[in-house]
This record gives sequence, C-alpha cells and structure tokens, in this order.
Amino acid sequence: MYIYLYLNIFTILFPLLLSFDKKVAFYKNWPALFPAILVNAIVFMAWDAWFTDIGVWGFNEEYLTGIYLFNLPLEEVLFFITVPYACVFIYDVLNAYIQKDLLQPYARPIALGLMLVLPLIAVFHISELYTSITFTALVVLHLVHLRYFGTRYLGRFYLAYLVHLVPFLLVNGVLTYLPIVWYNNEYNLGLRIISIPVEDTMYSMLMLLLTISVYESLRQRKTVKHYAPLAV
Repeated sequence: MYIYLYLNIFTILFPLLLSFDKKVAFYKNWPALFPAILVNAIVFMAWDAWFTDIGVWGFNEEYLTGIYLFNLPLEEVLFFITVPYACVFIYDVLNAYIQKDLLQPYARPIALGLMLVLPLIAVFHISELYTSITFTALVVLHLVHLRYFGTRYLGRFYLAYLVHLVPFLLVNGVLTYLPIVWYNNEYNLGLRIISIPVEDTMYSMLMLLLTISVYESLRQRKTVKHYAPLAV
C-alpha cells in the first residue's frame, strides 16, 4: 500500500495541471520557484534525517515503496518538493485573484505575537526538540524576513498559510492517523489536532515562509514579472 506516494501525487496533481491556466500562468515563475524549493528541500531533508536518526519521528514501512535516500523514504523526500510547490501555487493564485492585501494591516502584529509567544514556549520546553527547534527557527526566520522585506509580503503570506491549512489538515491527518509518520511524544508537547502534533502547524509555516522568502527574493533579482491582480 503506497499511500504516502499517493498522497504526494494528490498534493501536486491539481497545482501542477493548473499551473498552465492562462489566468494565473504559474509556470512562468518556475525559474524562481524551483531554486526556492531546492533550498527548502536541502534544509528540511537534513533536519528530517537528523530527527529520524535520533527517534523524534519515524515511518511505517507498511505504507512506503521501500526506496530510501540516505535514511529517508523516497516519499518523504518528495514531500519537500510537492508540498512547497502546492503551497506557493496557493500563494500566487490568491495574489492573482484577490487584489486587496487583506491581512497587511495585521501582518506586523501577527509577526510580533509569534515572536513573543513562541520563544517562551521554546524555552520552557527546551528538551522537547521538535517544539523548541521548530518554534525557535520560525522566530529567527521571521526576523530575517522582516529585515529584508519588512511586511511587504507577510500579509499575503499569512492569508496563503490560512488557506493552506485545509489541505494541510487533510494530508497530515492521513499521515498521522494511520500512522504513516509516527511521533515520539518525548520530543513534542503531546498536544494533537486529532492525530496531528500541534508543532506540525508551525513546522508547515516555517517551510512555507522559507520557500516564499527565497522565491520572492529570486523574483526580484531575476526581474521576474510580479503578479498582477487579474479580473475574473
């Protein structure tokens, strides 16, 4: 039962097919997208391999193809390609169809709130590595993003993040409910959204923010045309 592989296919299928839609033309931004995905994959695969080695999480071979790269299942490697692709696709579609940056007025307060709360949780749960490292990394990345971009993209990023939670809950729900991916509660808060560790929500935000930060940086440097809101 190659369920993890099927989940990867499900994740990328519609975003990939719709990338050629004339109204969004997402494929035109591939020159900036693919390097951003590569940066994301290198960072998160190294992190993933380490956490797998020390038993923070692991994988149920019953749902895998049995092909491994380093100590990671092929499906897990694909996850760091399919998910960022789908998430940036959501980000660009929202940018194209929603002219107003709805969350721009709240971007800085949201960022400041995260940067105040997450470090406190990380400090008080320093031994829970999934919690402390994920929360700390997300705060650091917010600081870096704000340093280089200010809040120019944050409002639209937060909107894309909120929308992405729908497929996130579906895919991660399957991954953790069966489970295809299991978590050692000694390394997390032990709080779950049904079967999903709450840390996964911040891990996903971290992965999406890293990809979009690199993506927008490359679009500026390579003078790739920025999105323009389109009339429906």
